[in-house]
Amino acid sequence: MRHQRLVRAGAAAASILLLVPACSSDRGGSSDPGDGGESETAAAELPTDTFGDLESPCGEGDASGATEQGVTDDSITIGYGDDKGFTATPGLNQEMGDAVAAFIQWCNGLGGINGREIKGNRYDAAIFESAQVMKESCSQDFMMVGHGFGLDENAEPERIKCKMPTVPGFTISPAASMGPMHYQGVPGPVDEYNAATQQILIDEYPEFAKVGMVNSDSPAVDQGLQRYFDNFKAVGAKATDCGVRLKSAGGDNYRAIVQKYKECGVTSLFTFTPPSPPIYSFLEAAAVEGLDVIMGSEATWYLEGVLDANVGELTEGIKVGMQFQPFENADAIPAVADYLSVLDEFGGVKGLLGMQATSSFILWAQVAKECGSDLTRQCMVDGLSKVTTWTGGGLHAESNPGDNRTPYCGLLTEVKGDAYEQIIPAAKGEYFCTDGPRTAPSSAWGGIELTKDRIATKYLTDDIITPSS
Repeated sequence: MRHQRLVRAGAAAASILLLVPACSSDRGGSSDPGDGGESETAAAELPTDTFGDLESPCGEGDASGATEQGVTDDSITIGYGDDKGFTATPGLNQEMGDAVAAFIQWCNGLGGINGREIKGNRYDAAIFESAQVMKESCSQDFMMVGHGFGLDENAEPERIKCKMPTVPGFTISPAASMGPMHYQGVPGPVDEYNAATQQILIDEYPEFAKVGMVNSDSPAVDQGLQRYFDNFKAVGAKATDCGVRLKSAGGDNYRAIVQKYKECGVTSLFTFTPPSPPIYSFLEAAAVEGLDVIMGSEATWYLEGVLDANVGELTEGIKVGMQFQPFENADAIPAVADYLSVLDEFGGVKGLLGMQATSSFILWAQVAKECGSDLTRQCMVDGLSKVTTWTGGGLHAESNPGDNRTPYCGLLTEVKGDAYEQIIPAAKGEYFCTDGPRTAPSSAWGGIELTKDRIATKYLTDDIITPSS
């Protein structure tokens, strides 16, 4: 039986995991929001009064007052960043920092937030330095916005200690996903999950009834992949890792790994591992050794590098599930066109994680605007907690940042030559939806405990900012 309904992108908004390689860059914090790179194409018309189907949160005004660390009469200082300095995968998540850098410039060009200029400190956690990044941010920033760090749990004790609210682009660890003072454009809580794209795969491709999970020795990837075991089980599939963990730095005996999957008897593969030379080598070995199975992935594989690697049909037909509208739909989805035009104008790597960071930045900016001269962390927590319907202006399926609830819709694309093609639903702007998010058992929470308000207790203290109401 097919459990679905089709929803048009943005229809509900009228009533908003993940590691990918991009380009190498220098490490370290930067106060220059324009270090995202040169523009690749001629810029389309920039959005001004709106972003997608939202009124622009940026513009002139007369807000004033040094209300909080990082807030003055004239400016608001935020932190943002990625893992672009990770030596094993240079440029990791760089599109996230690039997106926030570009949107800071875009917003300031319109007048900032109520007339206050946005200043940005860009950080590079390089996977292993998220705790140090948070210490630095705690000493100078108003909030962290639109960032994504692979080992984000390491930063949680510092963040909570300094009472730093955060609006990340993504979270991976259970502690960060369920942390206090945390609101995310597209939440990924551990106690529920979106099984929409797994439902599509099992409905449309019977091979996914017995799926082999392609894991990695990266702790961040391993944490993220665990959720997909539950996703597949929820839709009736048998998921197994077949005892395989690819080395993120390469150097595996790929023929032996292919043999393990053959012995495992799987009829499909699924990966959360970032597209990179090691996994391309695995795919080459699979083709040579005759492991002819269908392969699925999440939005980490929606990347120009995957198309570049499609020589000899190496990545042809890989199914890529996502909760965001693909770039190919920019002619039908204004928010996608707006994201691309801002990146074209101000430079930077484009990617799905860039749109994820953008959604969180726009969410933050909208609430900051509403706070006006009373721009405090308390006001931000109060305002963010009330945003229970969000699509980022039409960038993605409806989510609920205020209550930390996941979307339950998605779509499926696949690699076709040198492009991606949306295959389910066939119509641009539509989503495949299940009847709701799936509840994850406590055994899938990564060892954390939750309060009655669904907050992780692991690093929780009595001295945090909570919604006033």
